[in-house]
Order: sequence, then C-alpha cells, then structure tokens
Amino acid sequence: MKIKSYKSTEVNDCREASKISATILDELTDYISEGITTEDIDNYCVERIKKLGGVPAPLFYRGFPKSICTSLNHVICHGIPSKDRKLLEGDILNVDITTIINGWHGDTSRMYKIGKVPVKANNLCEVTHQCLIESLKEIKIGAPISQIGKRIDIIANNNNFSVVRDFCGHGVGRNFHENPSILHYYDQEYDKIYFIDGMIFTVEPMINSGKYHSKILTDGWTAVTKDKTLSAQYEHTIYINGDNIEILTESPKGIFYN
Repeated sequence: MKIKSYKSTEVNDCREASKISATILDELTDYISEGITTEDIDNYCVERIKKLGGVPAPLFYRGFPKSICTSLNHVICHGIPSKDRKLLEGDILNVDITTIINGWHGDTSRMYKIGKVPVKANNLCEVTHQCLIESLKEIKIGAPISQIGKRIDIIANNNNFSVVRDFCGHGVGRNFHENPSILHYYDQEYDKIYFIDGMIFTVEPMINSGKYHSKILTDGWTAVTKDKTLSAQYEHTIYINGDNIEILTESPKGIFYN
C-alpha cells in the first residue's frame, strides 16, 4: 500500500481548507437551533465556504446532491440535507464539512445538540468525542495505524457503546479519499501498516449506542444504525509534521466539543 507523504511547505492550502471547515463548524454553534431545516444548514455552509474562498467537496462527489452531510440521531453518516426535516428539541446532529482550496481538502465533522437532549444521547456524544481525542495520542511516526482503532475500541466498549465497522477514516490531501484506511476498531492486519512523516489523514470515529451494524437507505447514501439506536461522530484532519502532530481542523474558537 502506497501512502502519500507531503512536505510541510506543500500543505498550506490544506491547512487553509481545514481552517475554513473548522471555522464554519464554529459558526454553526450559534446558527443551529430548533426549527431550522438541515437544508438551511447546507445553504448556510455553502455560502460561507464560497465567501471564504473555498469549494464544497461533497457536492456532486460520486453523485452526492448536497454540499455537506447532516446526520441526525440514528443516521451514522452521509445524511443528505433536506427541506422537509426541521430540527427538534432532543435531536443530536452531525455536520460534516469538507472544503477544497486549490485542490487540497480539509475534512471535519462535529456533533450539535438541539435543546435539552436525553442523558444517553449526551453520554454518547461525550464518549465519541473522547474516542477521537484520546486516539490522536497514539499517532507518531513508526507506530502501527491499528493503535487508533485499539484505543477507540477500548473506550467505546468500556462505556457499553459499539464502533461502526462499515466506515472509516482515510488519507486526504489532493484527493478527497486516499490511502490508508484508518479503522476505528482494532484489526491486527493494520499492525503491519505504520504512520509515516508527511501523512495527512482523517480520524472520525462513528460510535453507536446500540450494536455496530449499519445499512444504507434507498437514496444510496444515508447510512443508519440497523437497530435504529443513536449514533455520533467527531472528525479531525491530521498532518504528521515530524514530531509535531498537527490537528489541521482544530477549532479556531476552541469549541470543537459542543
């Protein structure tokens, strides 16, 4: 498996694309509220991406019809924004934004809680965020990529949650998806694949409150939990710059966890 390696001086556009995506997620903290639709969120995001000089990567990617993904409650990922779905108190929502600047991609997602949410939903979001942040501590040159999934598995299982297996993180950079896959559960085959200097990739654990099984709806995109239990996800784009592990999509306002 060939893993791309980029010099620090090459990735400034990736840094900028990532910053734009993270900035808009920060802005959504004040924008998202009960009564707006997921299409309203899509419209807001595409306008802001363009105003900040970027292009939304998901739009028309393999036929995807919108500019961002909005995944509500039991939707794991790739939810399609809709004018027919208004946000309700108690909902939990993942918004996934990828911006392109001069061909470079910045990919990140975050959870939003609508009003007062049930205790289990709140716990799921907290644990999912913990899975992401703790797993990033495993990243260093020469370490097995499997350590990411191992750490996430332990945290999720200790909290009686499950880790989605049908979707994973990925290399990113000049292309939306590159090698390697970054599994969020432990697979010993990934003991043989190692982090290298110059890698850019996403870590984006998807954690379910029930079982890990998923299915795709008839729209060909929306992935949901098979048992209709809640799902949550947080995502960062990471760049290994020698001993410095750069979180390219770090929140400019320090509010990555809502």
